[in-house]
Amino acid sequence: MASSLTCAGIIWAFLSFLCAAASCVGFFMPYWLLGSQLEKSVSFGTFRRCSYPVRDETSQMTVMVEQCGRYASFQAIPSAEWRICTVVTGLGCGLLLLVALTALMGCCVSELISRTVGRVAGGIQFLGGKCSCSCGEGMGM
Repeated sequence: MASSLTCAGIIWAFLSFLCAAASCVGFFMPYWLLGSQLEKSVSFGTFRRCSYPVRDETSQMTVMVEQCGRYASFQAIPSAEWRICTVVTGLGCGLLLLVALTALMGCCVSELISRTVGRVAGGIQFLGGKCSCSCGEGMGM
């Protein structure tokens, strides 16, 4: 198993993978905002939500659905800002995963990652991290 990475590059590859995995888990988990509504605890993120109110047409009342799930459609996401945040954060997570998996492949394949490829990957990783963090900052997280 030959590697084109230095010791620092191997550490970078594994840390990149751990950070990309944590970013993706954070994106998919619905625990960005926690609160209560109709005396039930609720939580939601850009992609999923837990315990949300719906209008029951038969009884004409609002009831709480006590389960977690993603929004039914992209338009069901509560606001335009949350939709933008979903796209930007998802893009950031995708870029982070792309770089992390490429770096991990560089640990096993010789001459896959050169100095130039490493610098470009670092730039893409920076852009992915900036995308992932920018929505959390903008939404007050």
